[in-house]
Amino acid sequence: MDMNLFIDKLLEAAREAGLTSAEVYCAEGSSFRARAMEGEIKDYQVSSSSGLNLRGVWEGRMGYASTQAYDEAAIAQLIEGVKESASLTEAEEQDEIFAGEKEYPVLEKKESDIASVSAQEKLDACLAIEKAALEADSRVWKVQGASVSTMSSKTILRNSYGLNLTSEGSLCLAYASAIAKDGESAGTGMGLGCFGRFDALDPQKIGREAAQEAVSHLNGSSVPAGEYRVIFRNDAMCDLLGTFEGIFSAENAQQKLSLLAGREGEKIAAEAVTLMDDPLLPGGLATSAFDAEGSASRTKAVIDKGVLTTLLHSRKTARKQGVSTTGNASRAGYTSPVRVAPTNFFFQPGEKDLQQLISDMGEGLVITDLAGLHAGANPTSGDFSLLSKGYLVKDGKVCGAVEQITVAGNFYQVLKNIRAVGSDLLFPGSSTGSPSVDAGVLNVAGK
Repeated sequence: MDMNLFIDKLLEAAREAGLTSAEVYCAEGSSFRARAMEGEIKDYQVSSSSGLNLRGVWEGRMGYASTQAYDEAAIAQLIEGVKESASLTEAEEQDEIFAGEKEYPVLEKKESDIASVSAQEKLDACLAIEKAALEADSRVWKVQGASVSTMSSKTILRNSYGLNLTSEGSLCLAYASAIAKDGESAGTGMGLGCFGRFDALDPQKIGREAAQEAVSHLNGSSVPAGEYRVIFRNDAMCDLLGTFEGIFSAENAQQKLSLLAGREGEKIAAEAVTLMDDPLLPGGLATSAFDAEGSASRTKAVIDKGVLTTLLHSRKTARKQGVSTTGNASRAGYTSPVRVAPTNFFFQPGEKDLQQLISDMGEGLVITDLAGLHAGANPTSGDFSLLSKGYLVKDGKVCGAVEQITVAGNFYQVLKNIRAVGSDLLFPGSSTGSPSVDAGVLNVAGK
């Protein structure tokens, strides 16, 4: 059955069945992924998916039901599923179906070539990435994997009040993971790129970046334990921000899973820190004119020059706190309930590049990789103790690779201690981004 016709019938059947209000959330997508190793294509996957969720109010309670079938039988099953789910709901604070806004932001439409690119072109790109990494430096021993992935998605949000919204997007993600060897020493490195168009992919660049990164980590050593001035390179800072971004959720704050509850208007970070949530960012992976509830998207500074201006809200959390939604309702998938999540989330870049930050620091460490982010970080308290590697800095210059160290601190305190934010804003294949950040002094455990 045609999707729009199915939704029409479903919403009408929901009304006739006595649901006070109802909403349909439909997610469709297709993906391609290939991986090359040792001059051959090792993995090659093509998939497509389509699923629909009905959310409705039955006897004052919200219920959910999902399907991947679009026929008359599925309509009846969805409605009964919503009723059963609603009858089992015990939460006092209920979600609501939102009628919609008068106006929504108009996003610039950029044509993508991803749908027209052949599978062979993608496979050729995989092989070219691996070849470029191997040829970039004689010390590159092996490429663990060179991958190209493409994804296309479409979201439809309709409800019984007449709301009818659609969002579409596509992207290409490519990476290479290289291993370099020099005698007994080994170093690893990754090259990564994320693009809205396939023709923006440069296999040579990604392969070279992976090789150069791997070689730069050769002959690394530990450092004596102590306090060190630390710069988190942009990719490492992305990982750190992504680990702790939940502290900015009003949902987590209301559940006592964040120490920022009730602190709006307080200075919680250094003057150099402005943290943006921008669902309207051109080319962003989470760019959309509306959120998962149909609220209009808007750009906001969560932290503005060190001051916490707002937490991120859905309509439910905003109603509970007596404020307006920030348009951050989200669904992890069509089967998932509405939660709060950031969109394109990043530290606003400053004026100095990484080399200038290193020169200003004088002596310390540049952290390029963080490991154990799940086991070694507490998303509520902000504490972290993470196995890391990077580079030693002396006299304002990188002078060698550093490995087998552990960097420890507290994310809330890091925000307060940040001395400078770089200009090299990076989104490494996700909607969480960051420039390089001079995080001040942190404890380092080494040899």
